[in-house]
Amino acid sequence: MAEDQKNQIDNENKPSTRSGGSSNSNGDRSGSPGASTFGFETILGKLVVDNGLVTPEELSECSALLQDSDGQATGHTLADILVNHEFLTRRQLDRLQTDFDTRKSTQRIQGYRIIRKLGAGAMATVFLAQQESLDRPVAIKVLPKTFSENEDFLLRFYKEGRAAAKLNDANIVQAYDVGQSGEYHYFVMEYVDGTTVHDLIVEKKKLTEQEAMPIIRQVAKALQHAHQRGFIHRDIKPKNIMIAKNGDVKLADLGLARALNDREAAEAEAGRAYGTPYYISPEQIRGKKEITPAADLYGLGATLYHMVTGNVPFPGKNPSDVMHRHLKKKLVPPDHINSTLSPGFSQIIEMMMAKDLSQRYQNATDFIEDLDAVAAGGSPQFAQPTLDFAKLAEVAKSSSAHAPVAQSKGHITLKNSLESWLPTIIVAGAISFLLNLVLLILLIT
Repeated sequence: MAEDQKNQIDNENKPSTRSGGSSNSNGDRSGSPGASTFGFETILGKLVVDNGLVTPEELSECSALLQDSDGQATGHTLADILVNHEFLTRRQLDRLQTDFDTRKSTQRIQGYRIIRKLGAGAMATVFLAQQESLDRPVAIKVLPKTFSENEDFLLRFYKEGRAAAKLNDANIVQAYDVGQSGEYHYFVMEYVDGTTVHDLIVEKKKLTEQEAMPIIRQVAKALQHAHQRGFIHRDIKPKNIMIAKNGDVKLADLGLARALNDREAAEAEAGRAYGTPYYISPEQIRGKKEITPAADLYGLGATLYHMVTGNVPFPGKNPSDVMHRHLKKKLVPPDHINSTLSPGFSQIIEMMMAKDLSQRYQNATDFIEDLDAVAAGGSPQFAQPTLDFAKLAEVAKSSSAHAPVAQSKGHITLKNSLESWLPTIIVAGAISFLLNLVLLILLIT
């Protein structure tokens, strides 16, 4: 939800999942960009300017090409001109058409007035709307028609709505309604007017310990609530953490959330990795059936690491490489990258990202306790300092460089001592031998 609400995803370089072209006046698909619906063609000029795809001057230039020098219609549409003269790509035009169709459909969702599009992801488009009965802004997530016939997508879509409805916490984006309007399935949720942690990282490059702490603590409270009610999120990442203008932090996007006691889902998903590669836990990568709250804390740790270092914990060439590093590569301690971090805070992040599940925080409550202790200037109770073997090796190497000198001096000292005491030892030995010999003669006689 957060990613959909805030971040427009550019699929410009991705393969198209739709056929090219627009719709004709009867709604039929055609291979020609000129075969566009009358409604879409009428508003296309406004759409391309509003979306920043062309300037008003460029639009005027294209509009002038709709007629020949005699003022007669050329038979081309504005869509033709924009694509053929490379002001728009075919994919951009196709996306505008999809958004237009979706918005036109959502206008028919009873009780809601669509205001504008907020963003689009691979799975859904999100609109800002006004709930007329309560006179409040809401976000409406709409599943594209292409996914509406896929039972798996539909099941996941409605599971997200039901999971969100069972969670009632100030730090979780609230679910209001889920349903169907014509061919479209929609999910109405709380509208968060603000930004995301992802946007904050892009803007600031990295956050200070003091800036990151209150944000991450509110997410931890959200996870504490979800875990206590039997749900794991499974997709904690910067794009799914929203920050309202008043400073409230909201955890969003329960699309991968799963009930801890859902054995059927656990069996069905076994062996497959669900999550986002940069922030996914080792047990999720391995497709384990038993995914516990500790997996969410790993994702939160990876997110926190990114926040305070400006780097993802394990960069890689591709998702497979990134996930392999989560499993095998040793984590560079965050305070080695950002030296301003306190030792206790760095220890907390390292414990959150322990590859061994038994060495990681098992619940959000313990994590919050440690976070509060460090914020108060103390030391974490659960996260203990780990030995820095690299530094120990360096010390050992340094010590060994001086060892031969000390050893040599030791040998010299011992040698000198033996030489000085040697005469005394010989005399004492001789006297002892003579006394023993006399005593033996007396005993015999």
